[in-house]
Amino acid sequence: MSLKFLVVDDSVTMRRIVVNSLRNIGYDSFVEAGDGKEAIEKLTSDSGINFVITDWNMPGVSGLDLVKSLRSNTKYTALPILMVTTRGIKEDIIEALQAKVSNYIVKPFTPSILKEKINQILATV
Repeated sequence: MSLKFLVVDDSVTMRRIVVNSLRNIGYDSFVEAGDGKEAIEKLTSDSGINFVITDWNMPGVSGLDLVKSLRSNTKYTALPILMVTTRGIKEDIIEALQAKVSNYIVKPFTPSILKEKINQILATV
């Protein structure tokens, strides 16, 4: 399965880290967005995107709001969504899982952790 990632984070530096980590583990197709609103625009205009990696804390449309918005649209109910965030407390993780993220990583992370989480998600789709 060829993956095209949408990397969503308001931090350009963090987007670079995620994209470089994806490159390190063998992926080379990605689109970037600075917040949830831009992410929705990119998803609706690019039908090739089939995996979303998003931060939680962003201005405007947060990562959690993005997940809820996508999951409320039948077109995106099965879209793999990996949340990569600094929010590591149990309540936040539970809230994200209830919003139906596919998996969750707490920053900082290594490329091997990213690969493991992506593989876990892909094993279920």
